[in-house]
Amino acid sequence: MLNDTIAAIATPLGEGGLAVVRVSGPRALAVGDQCFRPLGRGSHKPSAAPTHTVQYGQVLLGQQVVDEVLALVLRAPRSFTREDTVEFCCHGGLLAARSALEAVLGGGARLAEPGEFTKRAFLNGRIDLAQAEAVADVIRARTELALAAANEQLAGKLSQRVRELRNDLLHTLAHVEAHIDFPEEDIAPDTRAQLLERLERAGEAMRRLLATAREGQLLRQGLRAAIIGRPNVGKSSLLNQLLGHDRAIVSPIPGTTRDTIAETANIRGLPVVLIDTAGLRDSSDALEQEGMRRSRATVTGAELILHVLDSACPFSAEDQRYLDECAARPRIVVLNKCDLEPRLELPAGTAGPRVAVSCRTGQGIEALKDKIKELAWAGEIRAEMIEVTINSRHQDALRRAQEATDRTRAALSGDLSLELVAVDLRMAVDAVGEIVGQTATEDLLDAIFSQFCVGK
Repeated sequence: MLNDTIAAIATPLGEGGLAVVRVSGPRALAVGDQCFRPLGRGSHKPSAAPTHTVQYGQVLLGQQVVDEVLALVLRAPRSFTREDTVEFCCHGGLLAARSALEAVLGGGARLAEPGEFTKRAFLNGRIDLAQAEAVADVIRARTELALAAANEQLAGKLSQRVRELRNDLLHTLAHVEAHIDFPEEDIAPDTRAQLLERLERAGEAMRRLLATAREGQLLRQGLRAAIIGRPNVGKSSLLNQLLGHDRAIVSPIPGTTRDTIAETANIRGLPVVLIDTAGLRDSSDALEQEGMRRSRATVTGAELILHVLDSACPFSAEDQRYLDECAARPRIVVLNKCDLEPRLELPAGTAGPRVAVSCRTGQGIEALKDKIKELAWAGEIRAEMIEVTINSRHQDALRRAQEATDRTRAALSGDLSLELVAVDLRMAVDAVGEIVGQTATEDLLDAIFSQFCVGK
């Protein structure tokens, strides 16, 4: 497939000022020649243009002018894919971009698969697999911290640590295999001690990387926080306050919220997925019952509970039911309507921190944001803390590597056969190599790049 020349619209579909159609592959310049007509004495066909230049002209579909465009010519290997690349910058709009793409496909390119441009950048050695995943993280970043973490990975900070770890394991493996090749020379006690020390260092490096998994998941996927409470305590109002705009309908009529509403808020730099739920109560309304069923399912999958109580009303049996159902879950008890005369008395021993707010005036909302951030990410978020943050795929590979390394240490300490030591050590090397793609399978690559958008 690397012999194919591929093309796709690299910008979101819809109305806009500009759209970009990207072409990459061995025949990218020839395809560009087929559908591009230069205008003016200073413009050239892509095949005649110097690298990293912009040519002015028109895209043609047959003999029909599709659009007035700028053509960016990037010759291999100085492009994102390390292949010849032509990018046509045309007017934004669904029809203009699709017509330009149709002209390019008619010139001999085929439509790119999801993530195929980035996959080629990986296969051609421009980036490793961890950096390729960071491209998707940059696109999907929803907060400044998430973007900063993705850019650190794209710059190779994680890859550098993984390569150092893999090299240490490879050196140890080479030492063990040398003794397998020359069995008459037993490993000296001091040499065995050095190998065990090197394996201990490798294990510690894996533990440090694994410790970043939660932070990585939080920055990439966000924290899921369910807003719960009985009807009319101010759940939807709290959602609107935390978002900074009106998203949910607020009404004094019980049962207004009949479905879960999920929106992502930037809370102290962290993406928090806030889910407004329907209040639980006895109701014969089929739609409201379905909303309550979804509410219970949402609470089950949430990582944080924001339990809203009306501080201007006496404590009720419904409030107690909510407290009991979420007693073992991480939660914040939000005492709403603190601008009114307090009439609520919580039972002694109620678990979870308490924050008093007024969704009408905004009082206490900033304190609530501080508490959410504190529970999600303990302590100050420093720049060095987001330099290396692994994702779930990295976590799985490192766990397998750690288990294999532990077995290697046990076998070497127990004076077992060096062949057994080498087998486990090779498994550790391969598992670590998966992170940067040095031992990746085609199925793994397909699974990763299929999650990308077309055009990237």
